[in-house]
Amino acid sequence: MDAPAIPVSPPSRVDDHHKAPLAHLALAALGIIYGDIGTSPLYTIKECFFGSHGVPTTPANILGILSMVFWSLIFVISIKYILFILRADNKGEGGMFSLLAMLRGRLKNEKRRWAVLTLLTASGAALLYGDGVITPAISVLSAVEGLNMATDAAAPFVVPLTCLILGALFFFQRHGTEVIGRVFGPVMVLWFGTLGVLGLLAVVKQPVVLAAINPAHVITYFADNHLHGAVSLASVVLCITGGEALYADMGHFGRLPIRLTWYLVVLPGLLLNYFGQGAYLLTHPAGIDTNPFFALAPNGLLYPLVALATLATIIASQAMISGVYSMTQQAIQLGFTPRMRIVHTSEKAKGQIYIPTVNWMLMIACLTLVLAFRESSRLAAAYGFAVTASMTITSIVYFQVTRIKWNWPLWQGLALVCLFLFFDSSFLGANILKIKDGGWITICIATVILVAMITWRDGRAILAKHYDLMRLPTDVFLNDLAKYSPQRTAGTAVFMSINPVGIPHTLLHHLKHNEALHERVLLFSVLSAETPTIADEERIQLEDLGQGIYRVRAHYGFMESPNMPKLLELLGKKGLAIDIYTTSFFLGRETLLATGTSPMAAWRKHLFIFMSRNAWNATSFFKVPPDRVVELGNQVEI
Repeated sequence: MDAPAIPVSPPSRVDDHHKAPLAHLALAALGIIYGDIGTSPLYTIKECFFGSHGVPTTPANILGILSMVFWSLIFVISIKYILFILRADNKGEGGMFSLLAMLRGRLKNEKRRWAVLTLLTASGAALLYGDGVITPAISVLSAVEGLNMATDAAAPFVVPLTCLILGALFFFQRHGTEVIGRVFGPVMVLWFGTLGVLGLLAVVKQPVVLAAINPAHVITYFADNHLHGAVSLASVVLCITGGEALYADMGHFGRLPIRLTWYLVVLPGLLLNYFGQGAYLLTHPAGIDTNPFFALAPNGLLYPLVALATLATIIASQAMISGVYSMTQQAIQLGFTPRMRIVHTSEKAKGQIYIPTVNWMLMIACLTLVLAFRESSRLAAAYGFAVTASMTITSIVYFQVTRIKWNWPLWQGLALVCLFLFFDSSFLGANILKIKDGGWITICIATVILVAMITWRDGRAILAKHYDLMRLPTDVFLNDLAKYSPQRTAGTAVFMSINPVGIPHTLLHHLKHNEALHERVLLFSVLSAETPTIADEERIQLEDLGQGIYRVRAHYGFMESPNMPKLLELLGKKGLAIDIYTTSFFLGRETLLATGTSPMAAWRKHLFIFMSRNAWNATSFFKVPPDRVVELGNQVEI
């Protein structure tokens, strides 16, 4: 028995978070989803002028870079994500998998188109995993590097201190984010206020910097710098990191709090700080040898600013780590990854989860990046590619939603997606030029994850086809049962099955060897829905097949985890009372062999077998009492 992967379409979901006061939701949104984009000023302007790909700090270049930053924030975040992409919600939830789920029911008969969109979405998710690895590393490292502004003696301690902070961050994940989440919002209010004040003080001294609002400076910049100017886009894109996280976390807060927070707090704070850094460089062209962000602070406030920046980057890292947990949970429910242990760290908030396997893998990957690259500048190229590629995929899938789900005219959807892709493809193209400087890291991470996800999905499909051939039609089984009347023993037996059609092979296997059947038999299927969550009153479907045989369909949203004790409680409310501690649960366990005739490549078969062997056991995944489980094994050649 494996994680459920069959999509169904139950009617609704639980949606309680929107009942909270708007101010509370806005404050929480500020603390949870804007950490990533809110810490971008730490390194964006610095990267545009630093190193071999930087441009000279001339007034024309400074105004050109600032103009690109300004219009990127306006078009990509304010218009694309805040105004349009947030409309593409799946029962209130956002994110890559939610976008795909909106199309599932409409493309049942277009297998090729569905396969392409599935591959695109899986690629986008894999890139976001890469983003989840890079974000904590580059954010914390760039904040700690601020110590170099105070004293040269701090240089040897930057990398060890970064590793210590990251290690502590991942170590405390198991305690959940409920407690620390209470201070996220106020800290980020202080952070964005600090960004705005520091930037405003610098702009007042050099108001000419506000001329960068004129997009003509972008044209002048490219006319002066040619191809070198195009490469600069790979650094400019760092100012919009966090757009995907903003969309993925929409379900926690709703559109209105996210939009209000962006327009009233985040956007003003970011723009003031970016323009303030530009104003500083106009006055101190050589200041890029340091970090223009920390240079805005008076000397006496440098250490407090480094501390605040470090705290803000920890919050940004926490938000991305939590997002990776949520994405993994969705991937498990939708059949893209093997079962993993999922710990719910809060009894009140369903979205607060902890996945140990993912946590420790992320920690190892982040620490490896810090130790290998040692400077935030060297990580910037790797960071930009993940962001731009995932944004491009979101635009493409969003276009499909406008056409298939919302029935927009072709010209309307095409005009909008072309505007999106103009920015996305420009940024992506610039980052492709920097693949050799670090972008290859993202490609490697995403490729490994994508291959694993697609291999798992294809492997489970092969197994499902194998078991479908072994499955007996329900009416044939019931007729044979009435005809031969095997011995019935006292008690209840639950036979778990992925497919809610026909009689599962575990029941046939049991009946063949024992020649007896429990007096009450439940054919139990846990099905993944296209929606994020399901209301309890709609979770269970019970069908009496006669002769003591019942079929049970339990629906779970792709952001929920199965819980057998609670499911049996819901069955009791429907008139079928079951004591879980006097019930036997029969689960299938496969021994996989790579000697079958399926078209999957041999190396992928071995990869699938490896993942299957290391998947979390079904007993724990479904929260079934271990002493009530009977496993029926068989060999399967794939």
